[in-house]
Amino acid sequence: MISSKLKSVDFYRKIPRDLTEASLSGAGLSIVAALAMMFLFGMELSSYLAVNTTTSVIVDRSSDGEFLRIDFNISFPALSCEFASVDVSDVLGTNRLNITKTVRKFSIDRNLVPTGSEFHPGPIPIVSKHGDDVEEVVDGSVPLSSRNFDSYSHQYPVLVVNFYAPWCYWSNRLKPSWEKTATIIRERYDPEMDGRILLGKVDCTEEADLCRRHHIQGYPSIRVFRKGSDVKENQGHHDHESYYGERDTESLVAAMETYVANIPKEAHVLALEDKSNKTVDPAKRPAPVTGGCRIEGFVRVKRVPGSVVISARSGSHSFDPSQINVSHYVTQFSFGKKLSPRMFYEFVRLTPYLRGYHDRLAGQSYMVKHGEVNANVTIEHYLQIVKTELVTLRSSKELKVLEEYEYTAHSSLVHSFYVPVVKFHFEPSPMQVLVTEVPRSFSHFITNVCAIIGGVFTVAGILDSIFHNTLRMVKKVELGKNI
Repeated sequence: MISSKLKSVDFYRKIPRDLTEASLSGAGLSIVAALAMMFLFGMELSSYLAVNTTTSVIVDRSSDGEFLRIDFNISFPALSCEFASVDVSDVLGTNRLNITKTVRKFSIDRNLVPTGSEFHPGPIPIVSKHGDDVEEVVDGSVPLSSRNFDSYSHQYPVLVVNFYAPWCYWSNRLKPSWEKTATIIRERYDPEMDGRILLGKVDCTEEADLCRRHHIQGYPSIRVFRKGSDVKENQGHHDHESYYGERDTESLVAAMETYVANIPKEAHVLALEDKSNKTVDPAKRPAPVTGGCRIEGFVRVKRVPGSVVISARSGSHSFDPSQINVSHYVTQFSFGKKLSPRMFYEFVRLTPYLRGYHDRLAGQSYMVKHGEVNANVTIEHYLQIVKTELVTLRSSKELKVLEEYEYTAHSSLVHSFYVPVVKFHFEPSPMQVLVTEVPRSFSHFITNVCAIIGGVFTVAGILDSIFHNTLRMVKKVELGKNI
């Protein structure tokens, strides 16, 4: 009794199979309907699994506070690590010069290949002593030129050379104490009788090629040549041996004494024999014609327009702008915290159109062929920064909220009368882009699937009914029967 009442509410009453009729048209429509259902179901599933985001622009609410981190890795094939300096300034008046705490330098050759481990320069003090100021200076050092430089450098076990420029303020201050020191050393170590050390000088305005060959970028530069080479090995890399101490006569004489302290008197004779036999110390290598520098690290700046400047800087040297070449290759220049591989994957998954803009300058080279036409070239980069914040559906705290900075870059080469530099002008935007991942409702997905299956089934049934009835009418007409 109860079962019969339940059967009365059956929506799907069954018709005996022998009372139904199959047709080729119905079979064709059934196949088409099944394929349509599968196709539409696949499309709906793909839409359900696809990433769905909303984008809005809001005021910057960075979690980093008022500071912004800048990571960089830049190679300069013609700028020496000896004078390379990283400076930071902004519109609020902040000026930080020669940052070293978070910056590392590596000597490289002209092909950007490292020539050793990290560059650790000795202390370069702001020289306070320059010796006596006398009205008349007696030349005690030997003038050197391209014609006699090699012969002198191989003739004496130690040759200390002052590379100077007459227009340089620091060179003129050094001149009296240098010449007096040369006279004292000549008296103590006679070049003819002793010959262990000789002091010389090179005017770089007259011997530009010689100074360029020894990569002289700042004046005055005091180089120490031992057996014809000024190259020394320091912590795994080869560099020019230079004097960085005080420049008064007493300090210079004391330094010269230390250079010859461990050299026997017979060394001068041995040096002459080596020169006559044309033997070369295998431990000595010729210095590179142009020593370069790779500068990497990071700086923290305020979130206001400012600049990162890389240039040749020294508190006790002058520079010839025409001899400074700031051509460079950018390996990395990015803003904000570094992203882990998982975080970067999430960024690419949600915002594939942003790929490549977080490090826009990476892989770019800015080379200037140094010469009279292209001398004194400053290279400037203008960077406009926009922060992008992603709110994902991940449960992990690390991946819940992601932050990244994208920027556009415009570069230009500017001719200047001053010492060439590389400037990275940055301008953070006060707004940020907020990208939020929106979840898709599973109930909405099920509803759409049911609508697809039911709709296709119903439409196919209607089409089959129309087609079947049309065929019956055509057959009746052909048999001459009344409709």
